[in-house]
This record gives sequence, structure tokens and C-alpha cells, in this order.
Amino acid sequence: MRREFLSSEQQKKGIHFDPRTKLLLILIISVFVLGGAGGNAMYFLRPVLSLVPFAMLISVGRGFHAALYIIAYTVCYVAQLILLPILTGFTNFLVLILAGTFCRFLPGFIIAYFVVTTTTVSEFMAGMERMHMPSKITIPLSVVFRFAPTVLEEAASINDAMKMRGIRFGGKKSSKILEYRLIPMITCSVKIGEELSAAALTRGLGAPLKRTNICEIGFHFPDVIIFILCGVTVAWAIFSAFSI
Repeated sequence: MRREFLSSEQQKKGIHFDPRTKLLLILIISVFVLGGAGGNAMYFLRPVLSLVPFAMLISVGRGFHAALYIIAYTVCYVAQLILLPILTGFTNFLVLILAGTFCRFLPGFIIAYFVVTTTTVSEFMAGMERMHMPSKITIPLSVVFRFAPTVLEEAASINDAMKMRGIRFGGKKSSKILEYRLIPMITCSVKIGEELSAAALTRGLGAPLKRTNICEIGFHFPDVIIFILCGVTVAWAIFSAFSI
């Protein structure tokens, strides 16, 4: 998987969204889909919001990931509509837990994946500065967002190295997994955290000066559509709350 978030170059493929628009999408989907805000009044809007990650993946040319997501979500949503009314006992409980959990968590997970893999560090920092966010928030977030992809790459490298030595689950040396995989991973994670913190200070992220960016951000027509959708969602939730 590509790590665009580690790059300083903008995502050129497909439709480009402002980083503030992406953060707004994460907030709206987390509140109304994952958090279930609005109750039954949002029953018809939640599936619409759940289709947004699918549309966003399509907009940047990631049709395979979009297809996997929409298939998984559709199966879970249909299971809730069709199977729950006819099942009883433990099977009803099992379908409710599995399908309900996937329908709530999957859209948030996919939209977060979209944001991380299509947003560069420069774009993220520029968006935070446009929102006048304090450096106490932007610096830790920039370090955290760099940390996760870097750790995943280190884990893949360690995994490949141990496979060459026959240290894998189910192999003859499976008892050495703790020593030769987990401990190197912990050591690498600590080292990566230290290096990223030093890199953030070296780049002057904590300096009390106005920063410049090599990227250009701004709201365009696709961002306006997302803002309208989010505005309608919030307005409907408020209207439903006051009309009860």
C-alpha cells in the first residue's frame, strides 16, 4: 500500500479534496454513523453517509478497494434488514453484533484510510494552520500520522526477514516469534518515535513563526458538495431533535 502521507507531493490522481473537507467528513461519519447520533431520525441518512467513503475511493481511482468496501457493507446491511427479523436466540444475537458492528465501524475506518492515504503532511499542516489550530495539536498529530505508516513498513520488513529464516507461525521455529519478531518491532517503534519527534523539531514545526508550504489548498466544487451534504445532515439532526 502506498504511503502518500509520508510524501511532500500532492495527490494528483483523481479529484482533489481540501484536507479540511476530509477532516469534516471524518467528524460527520464518526458522529452520525459510528456514534449513532440522531437516533431513528437518521435511519435513512446513515446509508447515504456510508456511501460517501465508496464515492471518495472511486474519485481517486481506487476501484478495487471501493468494490471490497461496498460489497462488505451491503452484505452486512442486508443481513440486518432480512436476517434479523426471522432469526431468534443466539443466531439473532450473533448477526446483530457482527452486522451491526461492521455497519457502524466500516465507514469510519474506510474514510480514515482514504484521508491518510491521499493527504500529504504539507497539506495537513497547511489545513491546520488555516483553521488556526495551535501547534500543541498539530505537531503531535503530524508525528502520529507519520508514525503509523512507518511502523507498518518496518513490520513488513521484519516479517520478510524472519520468513527467510523460517521463523513463522506453524513453522519449526515458531517458538522464536516473540524473540525475533515482537522484540525488534517494539525496539523499532521506540526508535521511530524518537526520530520523528526530532524530525518535527528540525523542520521547525514548533517555531513561533508563520510557516510556508509548498502545496496549495483551497475549496473547490467537490468540497462544496461535501459541505452541502454535511450541512444537510446536521440540519436534519437538529430539526428532528427539536420536532420530538
